[in-house]
Amino acid sequence: MEHDDIEVEGTPNPNAAKFVVEETLSSGGSRSYFDAEDAEGDSLAERLFEVEGVEALLIVDNFVTVTKGEDLEWADLVDDVKDALRRELGG
Repeated sequence: MEHDDIEVEGTPNPNAAKFVVEETLSSGGSRSYFDAEDAEGDSLAERLFEVEGVEALLIVDNFVTVTKGEDLEWADLVDDVKDALRRELGG
């Protein structure tokens, strides 16, 4: 799926999706968070955890892998995750 400037790719885990952007989100390593408390101080992660249903994040290079709760459908989250990414990236 591709919408505007953010591409969404599936992963082997049906509850995780990769959101690819055009700019670097993490240089020289990765950041992973399993709840909003862990993400404190990381403005991108904090904003993504504001999206209802986001359970974990992996931020690497130019993408974020978002893991959602099993009881939610991607159709319910994709636009909100993209909006959060755009707001954080100033777009």
